[in-house]
Amino acid sequence: MPLDPHIAALLRALADLEAPESPKTDEQAVAQARSRLRTLTVDQRDPATVREVASVTSTVLAGYLPARVYRPDAVAPLPTVVYLHGGGWVAGGLDTHDAHARTLCDDLRAVVVSVDYRLAPEHRFPAAVDDAYTALTWVAQHLDDFGGDASRLVIGGDSAGATLSAVCAQQAHADGLPLAAHLLVYPSTDITGTYPSRTENAEGYSLTTAQLHWFVEQYLGLSRSDPAAVRLGTDPRFAPLRAERLSGLAPAVVATAEFDPLRDEGNRYADALRDAGVRVEHREFDGLIHGFYGMDHLSPAAGEATAWINTALKRLIG
Repeated sequence: MPLDPHIAALLRALADLEAPESPKTDEQAVAQARSRLRTLTVDQRDPATVREVASVTSTVLAGYLPARVYRPDAVAPLPTVVYLHGGGWVAGGLDTHDAHARTLCDDLRAVVVSVDYRLAPEHRFPAAVDDAYTALTWVAQHLDDFGGDASRLVIGGDSAGATLSAVCAQQAHADGLPLAAHLLVYPSTDITGTYPSRTENAEGYSLTTAQLHWFVEQYLGLSRSDPAAVRLGTDPRFAPLRAERLSGLAPAVVATAEFDPLRDEGNRYADALRDAGVRVEHREFDGLIHGFYGMDHLSPAAGEATAWINTALKRLIG
């Protein structure tokens, strides 16, 4: 399908916002990546388009992880969703994904715990993995402070947060921590692999393949050609598609986008889960780009995709 016209207009606007010159250093590039994501998700968003929920409170998980807790106007026990934001392991945070958490809370009638895990390059791999799993296990141990329904605990996220969620779902299964489902919105599952979508969508659709490679290098602190980085490409904590076994994992919602360099590995992961006997709700959204989840205020097609994703997750958790 052709690119969604509303998304095309957004891409033209983003091109106008770009600095005339590329950053000279990685430090400048990190600051630009963080500023760019905040501009798109916070500064340019009309507050009237953000969902109202019953309450939003700040907390700290496990003594060190900042988080926000979103509660619907509903009576406990409720599902609890631990949400991990996107941003290439380098950008993003509680503010950039506030609207995502609010929409999930409202659509699922669930308590959403949005986690501010540590970012690269200040904190390299596996710091984000450790934080994500620490948050999940801590919430699981304190469910009475959140949704209260032990049978409906969910881990989920978008982009880098989806990758972390896939890793957490695998580790939860290994540790005997029951999950009702996990949510993976355009995840990176085999970042050092070779896929057609990396070349088909290399440029022109917000996330470029070159940017993807740069994010990985910041996350690892290594060049992609470094032998240590190549070895990490087979580590399931970095590339969850490389796990030896996927059987027994919690049901999954996997969403990918047609014009996304990560499309093919996300689709491959959905297929691998299904082949392993895992219940999977999967859809590739035609005409959309990486980052569409949370663009419901900009594109009706993105809004429809977001609604499908959240409805599919609600269906899985009951």
